[in-house]
Amino acid sequence: MKKGVSQTRDMILCGMFAALIAAGAFIKIPIPVVPFTLQFLFTTLAGLFLGGKLGALSVCLYIGVGLMGLPVFASGGGPAYVLQPSFGYLIGFVLGTWLTGTMAHGKQGNPSDKQLFAACFAGLLVVYACGMAYYWMISTFYLGTGIGLFPLFLYCFVLAVPGDIVLCLVSVALGKRLLPVLCRETAV
Repeated sequence: MKKGVSQTRDMILCGMFAALIAAGAFIKIPIPVVPFTLQFLFTTLAGLFLGGKLGALSVCLYIGVGLMGLPVFASGGGPAYVLQPSFGYLIGFVLGTWLTGTMAHGKQGNPSDKQLFAACFAGLLVVYACGMAYYWMISTFYLGTGIGLFPLFLYCFVLAVPGDIVLCLVSVALGKRLLPVLCRETAV
């Protein structure tokens, strides 16, 4: 594929995944503290289909649009959103997408099933580690309300992670089916 065509394709795919992540923010199931959304599905797929760098770039584009004021996050948008306790999950999306994409595309060719599972679940762990750490810091130091480790673990992990585990499995299934097709298309 020619360099100009490849760059245009990459820009379009990054924009498309940023839009999908924004749409995923509006598909939510309200649970206490942090709502369950489909953002994780689309950030994981961005890593699987675009690779680490472009996947993370698409998430950064999404976050940038939200911080500029467009209400694309699960609870609005604007620069003050960085003070929301759940903003750490957005940071985790960038790092998790990069890790997922890097692990999935570490070897040449199509990644194996084990590689896809490991990549998706490693990304999931990064998202939750960043999200929970940020939630604790903002609650403790900015809001002054504090949150204990057990409530933090319960509300920010236990209640939300089962749905995201299902989204990991969906991502792996989609990756197994679509990555061979996408690899064939990019080789043309």
